[in-house]
Amino acid sequence: MVLLTGATGYVGSHLLSTLLHRGHAVRCFARHVDRLPEGVREVSVQGEIDDPGALARALEGVETAYYLIHAMTHAQDFASTDREYARLFGEAARQAGVKRIIYLGGLGHGKTLSKHLASRQEVGDTLRASGVPVVEFRASVIVGAGSISFELARALVDKLPIMVTPRWVRTPAQPIAIQDVIAYLVEAAEIDLPNGGLFEIGGADRVSYGGLMHEYARQRGRWHGMVPVPVLTPRVSSLWLALVVPRYARVGKLLIDGVRNETTVVDDSALRVFSVKPMGIEEATRRAIAEIPPESAALTGTRAWLALAVCIGACLGAGALGSLVSMDGIATWYPSIAKPAWTPPAWVFGPVWSILYLLMGMAAWRVWRRDGLREGALALGVFGLQLACNAIWSGLFFGLRRPGFALLDLLVLWMLILITIVLFAARDRMAAWLLVPYLGWVSFAGVLNAAIVQMNP
Repeated sequence: MVLLTGATGYVGSHLLSTLLHRGHAVRCFARHVDRLPEGVREVSVQGEIDDPGALARALEGVETAYYLIHAMTHAQDFASTDREYARLFGEAARQAGVKRIIYLGGLGHGKTLSKHLASRQEVGDTLRASGVPVVEFRASVIVGAGSISFELARALVDKLPIMVTPRWVRTPAQPIAIQDVIAYLVEAAEIDLPNGGLFEIGGADRVSYGGLMHEYARQRGRWHGMVPVPVLTPRVSSLWLALVVPRYARVGKLLIDGVRNETTVVDDSALRVFSVKPMGIEEATRRAIAEIPPESAALTGTRAWLALAVCIGACLGAGALGSLVSMDGIATWYPSIAKPAWTPPAWVFGPVWSILYLLMGMAAWRVWRRDGLREGALALGVFGLQLACNAIWSGLFFGLRRPGFALLDLLVLWMLILITIVLFAARDRMAAWLLVPYLGWVSFAGVLNAAIVQMNP
């Protein structure tokens, strides 16, 4: 009998299906047995790792136990929690007569390991202290749809066509495909390893985390630029993640802290002991992309239509605010100043801006509908900034009658619109195209504004 912990997690779910396919009798120990596949629930045990009774029932009659428990995603002090969980599991396994514990940890060397990697390796040491033979695999970045490391890289590429990157993205690593990780874990239960062992595992290629992002971008047909900056610390980078990819922000901070450590294989004994021949980064990425599920919109139904009303209303509201502060200037001051001969008649501006505000609202809505407010915070935030600059221009030009200051505002507005288009394009190309007429009109308005400044010193 094989016991599998962490069966509802990313690695655990893949491992469970492979073990069942190979004919192993599997019992799972999980918090939520109802999330397990049918046929496994009946023989599984529900409980917490710190429940001695439930743990003893789960380990009864077990020869091989997989330990895939990690407190990183739900415990504040995950290192001490992981240490205690490993101690409890190791003692219970020894008392139950378990012959082998198989554990997946993290690759890294030296005394300056990140808290995350140090904890992963400490768990292996704690399990070995129980006296039960332990087969520990220390893996580099796992490549697969659903792996947090890969999903973080994917999200950054998908959302940011160009990135300012810190030094950690160039740290050498040896990314390994989830298929190869599972192959190692399964074979560890099937071959003769009476004394256990510690094995470093990685893919066939040594590339940095940035290299993984480049390969993903290449295979997706997306341009992705990186501008290296030496002053960005892992802490600053994690704050940036909270804005760009908030769903991975908490775990991503710990992963980034670990990426600064080189995670390459130094001891290649795994290649000699096991039959697994790890694939390279190109094949691993290709398989991961093939497994990515179709994306669904964050907003649907009534919520989506309400969001559309809010977006269009916000844009038209900004225009209305600008009109209120502009009325007196348009009526009295604007007709009196010198203007170039190619200045459009006054009646043109109202209809043009109304159309542009509608297009702007639809563009913002498409991004909001796709990503939601939390995931679309960066793109929608920049959109909001340019909308504020748009309203401010009217106040500066017509309200205060300061074309020079208004021109400076237009330059900032133009840059913000361009950045918004780039951010929108990474999420929804139609949303980006909807803003192109706006950029063109603001460009024309900037030239007109500059001409008026020159003609009215």
